[in-house]
Amino acid sequence: MLRPAIIVLLTLSYVDTSDDEGCTRNVHPIDRKYFYVGGEYVFDMATNRSLMSGQMYVEHLSPPYGIQQPYPLVLIHGKGMTGTNWLNTPDDRPGWAVYFLEQGYEIYIVDQPARGRSAWLPNDMIEVNMFSAEILEERFTACSFYKQWPQASEHTQWPGDNNLTKGRMGDPIFDAFYASTVQFIVNDTITQTMIQKAGVALLDKIGSAILLTHSQSGSFGWLIADARSHLVKAIVAIEPKGPPFQEAVFSNKSTRSWGIADIPLTYDPAINSSADLLTKEVLFAHDNLTSCILQNEPLHTLINLIDIPVLIETSQASYHATYDHCTVEFLRQAGVHVDFIRLEELGIYGNGHMQMMEKNNLQIAEVLHQWIRKT
Repeated sequence: MLRPAIIVLLTLSYVDTSDDEGCTRNVHPIDRKYFYVGGEYVFDMATNRSLMSGQMYVEHLSPPYGIQQPYPLVLIHGKGMTGTNWLNTPDDRPGWAVYFLEQGYEIYIVDQPARGRSAWLPNDMIEVNMFSAEILEERFTACSFYKQWPQASEHTQWPGDNNLTKGRMGDPIFDAFYASTVQFIVNDTITQTMIQKAGVALLDKIGSAILLTHSQSGSFGWLIADARSHLVKAIVAIEPKGPPFQEAVFSNKSTRSWGIADIPLTYDPAINSSADLLTKEVLFAHDNLTSCILQNEPLHTLINLIDIPVLIETSQASYHATYDHCTVEFLRQAGVHVDFIRLEELGIYGNGHMQMMEKNNLQIAEVLHQWIRKT
């Protein structure tokens, strides 16, 4: 049986041409370019030919009113996603890219290596997978229906008019969202190694920038900043991958052996391996917060991150609401200056993990912009 095609239109539109005083602003066409960074040639034994692997697609957008902010934003998407997450919402409202362009930010949007427009070379040693539609329903779009964690019942901000089908297969907004998902490399060590190299190449090309990460790419922000601390002016981490050292909510398996990443970070005093980080479990009194695995004495500092301002922002109804405090505590323990925003404490309620696509997405973007301006 043939089904109608799902068409997702990604547009960048600008309607308001006046400033806060009502004066007309000079509007210029958006300067849109793209380029690739990183990558290296590998020899393919099967064909006796050379191919490139590890390169990263970067989309460069300049604001229509001219650059008004001192540093550009680098937007890095999460697992199973691409840079299109930042452009529009699945119901065709303006996305965060539109908002930040209107605030005068120069923007770089990436497709992480082996994802989207960044080529993936089929390799018997590299396993790839995709999220099922059911996982997206349960974790991102219909959380209040499945109630897999305590805060999930508060999720109200996913867009849609039909409360019976909203956020589920068959709803056109969900279908548009799921159509945009792509494969991802299963091995986190391989993924993080590739993105760290490509992220370093990007900053070496464009200079100083602010990193805005989401979910899986939270680890990428720490790793890129560890390698190029002098070029990272701030990190805005939206529900970054965590918690330290283990999974939570959906399993409790050990992972992120370097605390907030699966590959080496620079600690002081220096360590030879992640096994040198002594840990302990710390309990939290609140029923809806998980316990945390944190460092035990002697403490090691993330020496390359201590001078970089960091914001971790978490929504009310996401599964991250149960454990992002652990990532905050780990970073602070390691000497990093972290501001922690829970959206409900600002009167912003009902958001899940994919907040850049939800009904109040631009209200949240304003919170991030204000933090950046203050910082």
